[in-house]
Amino acid sequence: MITTPSADLPTDVDVAVIGSGAAGLTAATRAAEAHTRVIVVEKAHQLGGTTAVGGGVIWAPANPLAAAAGYPDSREDARAYVLAASAGAMSETEARWYVETAAAAVDYLCTATRVRLAPLARPDYRLEFPGATEGGRSLDNAAFDVGAVPGLSEVLRPSSYFPLLTMAERDDLDGSAAAPELLARRAELGVRTMGGALAASLLMSAIDRDVSVAVDAAVGSLDRADDDRWLLTLHDGTAIRADSVIIASGGFEWNPRLQAAFLPHPITPISAPSNEGDGLELGLRLGGAVSDMTSFWGVPVITAPGQVYDGRPSGRMGNVEMTLPGSITVGADGKRFVNEALNYHDAARVFGATDAARLSPKGDPAWLIVDRQYLDSYPIAGSTPGSPADWMVEAETIEALAEAIEVDPTGLADQVARFNADAAIGIDEEFGRGSTPQDRFLGDSSITPNPCLRGLTRPPFYAVPVRCGALGTSGGLSTDAHGRVIDFSGIPIDGLYAAGNVSASVFHGAYPGGGATLGSAVVRGYAAGSHIADGRC
Repeated sequence: MITTPSADLPTDVDVAVIGSGAAGLTAATRAAEAHTRVIVVEKAHQLGGTTAVGGGVIWAPANPLAAAAGYPDSREDARAYVLAASAGAMSETEARWYVETAAAAVDYLCTATRVRLAPLARPDYRLEFPGATEGGRSLDNAAFDVGAVPGLSEVLRPSSYFPLLTMAERDDLDGSAAAPELLARRAELGVRTMGGALAASLLMSAIDRDVSVAVDAAVGSLDRADDDRWLLTLHDGTAIRADSVIIASGGFEWNPRLQAAFLPHPITPISAPSNEGDGLELGLRLGGAVSDMTSFWGVPVITAPGQVYDGRPSGRMGNVEMTLPGSITVGADGKRFVNEALNYHDAARVFGATDAARLSPKGDPAWLIVDRQYLDSYPIAGSTPGSPADWMVEAETIEALAEAIEVDPTGLADQVARFNADAAIGIDEEFGRGSTPQDRFLGDSSITPNPCLRGLTRPPFYAVPVRCGALGTSGGLSTDAHGRVIDFSGIPIDGLYAAGNVSASVFHGAYPGGGATLGSAVVRGYAAGSHIADGRC
């Protein structure tokens, strides 16, 4: 049996982990190398958290897999790059810790667990910075046969929209739709890919080590017991004593109260809706310090009407649609405001930047504008190429489209004319779209000379709203290098750890490469589990 009813959990344990995403499961698996009484409690009805929802890529520079695959890298280059990518927010000590611990975490996962990773040919997001590489630091997951494990499919959180492809397979599509036969076969067999594969392989690795895992097991309170251990009380009244507690319960992006309190502007989350800041508030009540609370893992999001996840309105990443040729993204004035091929985190930051004329975010509202040729070539938020969805705004002219979406008609017409002139020569004079390998990676390689540029010339024209979204918040409980929560005096709270989006990211708001979210989560989870397993707590 994969899960244990919360009422049947052991009530006296060595380690209690709150949350079942990659951070929590990595920590539990590593801690269980040395401790026999380890439990994972998950508030939701299914396991995997935001890890199971998303792409599953882990950014880990100077990792052993990249070296074996022939991608040149070094720890010196990696340290230089993360320092530059974080614009000085990371210290030398933090940069060295991340590079060294990431390599150790990847080695552990690939040699001691069921996780199977492979380097992607994805460039770092800021190739102009010292130490950047054109591939090998972002790690993909092999497909995992969930259907071969009785009960696993039912208890594992499904993806909200990602197809049953590995990330490498998706990258090779050049923006086109996947083969229906492959997707149908994998669905029939119960195969999971991307984040689902990572969550499944980590979950089974924990179970291999006799870790007890419970769903519908929200923690109502966390307190010091009389014997200086920890006392967790679940919502059903179950009381559990633990020597160490690892909070890995995700961010606070689905909590409107916490969003309003800490974030600079509204965001549209596309993570697991169970991420409501429960663990953050547990840590705050215990005196835990916080940092980077205004930060989040940003991404442009397309929210098709009727798209629901866990009963909540949701959306999907729109960065690929923005990157592909034959599209532009504009604001209320009908003008472009960002390089649409910029990495999704930095693009979302521009969405949230203040428009000097309106004194509101530049990307509120924002529209993806495409022509019929684009619509015939690529899916938009899962639509079928060649078939406009009823939620797309359609018009025969650019001016009429502008009127329909209430943006400035003259501004949009002028913008399209300027963009088309640039696309004709393959050079984006305004924002440099498609001028870097990172930009071109998600473009359409069949379009030359610039895989990110093609004019909008074939009517009718279409508009789709794009919002500033989030894969999760990235500020939270402050921790030390071992993952221990520190108080406002900078002193570690004995036996209390945090990992994943409930904790402040090691990158301090930066996003060095594809998979930085899970990189931060897995590496800190590994550090916390190792500190406990090695008996240094």
